[in-house]
Amino acid sequence: MNTLRLKTILVVLLTVISAATLSAADTVTVGAARPDLYMPLLKGKKVALYSNHTGMVGDRHTLDILLDAGVDVRYIFSPEHGFRGNADAGEHINSSVDPLTGTPIRSLFGAGKRRAMAAVDSVDVIVTDIQDVGLRFYTYYVTMIELMNRATDRDIDFVVLDRPNPTAPMGVDGPILDMRHASGVGALPIPILHGMTLGELATMASAEGWLKEGRTSRLHVVPCDSYTHATRYELPIAPSPNLPNIHAIYLYPSTCFFEATPLSLGRGTDFPFEVYGHPDMKTSGTFTFTPQSRPGAKKPPLMGRRCRGIDLREIPADTLIARGVDFTYIIDAYNRMGRPAKFFTTFFELLAGNDTIRRLITEGADAATVKASWQKEAADFAVRSRQHYIYP
Repeated sequence: MNTLRLKTILVVLLTVISAATLSAADTVTVGAARPDLYMPLLKGKKVALYSNHTGMVGDRHTLDILLDAGVDVRYIFSPEHGFRGNADAGEHINSSVDPLTGTPIRSLFGAGKRRAMAAVDSVDVIVTDIQDVGLRFYTYYVTMIELMNRATDRDIDFVVLDRPNPTAPMGVDGPILDMRHASGVGALPIPILHGMTLGELATMASAEGWLKEGRTSRLHVVPCDSYTHATRYELPIAPSPNLPNIHAIYLYPSTCFFEATPLSLGRGTDFPFEVYGHPDMKTSGTFTFTPQSRPGAKKPPLMGRRCRGIDLREIPADTLIARGVDFTYIIDAYNRMGRPAKFFTTFFELLAGNDTIRRLITEGADAATVKASWQKEAADFAVRSRQHYIYP
C-alpha cells in the first residue's frame, strides 16, 4: 500500500471517528432526563436537591421536574457561585429562597455553611444534579463529598443524577493530591484530571474508604445514556462564570495555576483562562488586555491595569486535549517576569497538590520534566479508577 493511499485512509478514518464522537455528544441523555430510574427512589421521601443553574434538562430545571412529579423537595443546596451561578469565585453567598418555587436555598459556600448543612438532618435523601468539569480543584465535587459525609452520618440515601465529564477525553493526568494539602480546592487523593463523572467519583470515594471514617455511602447513581469516556461533550450551559466555553475548560487544568501568581489569567475579560499577562511581563508581541469589573469577576486581579499578555485562544482543542496538564505557560510566565522570588503564593501547593512542582520549576525544570514527575502515579490511578467506571 503506497504512502499517499495510507494517509488518505487515515484521514477518512479520523473523520469518521470525529463525526461519531460528535454524534455521540449530541445524543447523550443525562441522568436527570431519566426520571423513570430515579423517581421510585424519591416517592414518599423528604428530599434535598444539590444543584445550580446547570441542572437543566432542555429548558426545564431538575427542581421543576421533581416538583411537577409531586416530589417533596424541602431544600436546595447551592455550591460556589450560587444557585443561579453568577457569583464570583470564592464569594460567600447567603442562604435565601428560590423566588420561582419558594423552595428554601441553603448555601454551602458562605459564612453560614455549618448551619446550612444541618438541613440534611431533616431529609430522607439527597439528590445531586450539577455539571462538573472533572478537575480536582473544581469545587462542585468537594461540596458533593461534604454532603455525602453528612448523609453517611445520618444514614440516608444519596442519589447522583450523572452528567458527562467534558475533560474525560483528556485522560488521567496531573499529580495526585497529597492529603497534607487537602483544602476547599482539593478533597480527595486524585489527580488534577481524574477522568471520571461525578457518579463514578462518588462511587470510588465510597468504595475506597475516602469518606468520613471510611464509611460506605447509601449511593444510587442514575447513569447517562449513550455516553463514553471518549465522548467530546460540549456543555450546553457554562458551568461557572469564568469558564464560558469548552476551549477555556480544556485550558483550565493548566492556566488555573496563575491564580497562585501575580499574573492575570483573564478574569474580568471576555476570555478568562485563555490568556495570561501582567503589566510588567516581557513579551515580543502586541497583545494586551485590561481586566475590568463585571458579573462573575467583580474585583478581578490587576483590575484596570493594562497587561502585556500571551493569547492562547488559537491553540486547537485537539492539541489541548493531547497535552493534558501543561506547565508550559506557568514556566514561560515565570521566566518572562524575571524569575522573581515571590512569584508563587502558598495557594500554589493547594492547586498543585504537592511540594514537588514549585521546586522543580524554581530549579529550572522544563514542562516535560515537570510532567514526568507525576506520570507513574497518574498511570497507577488510571488503572485503579477504572474499577469504578460506569461507562466504557
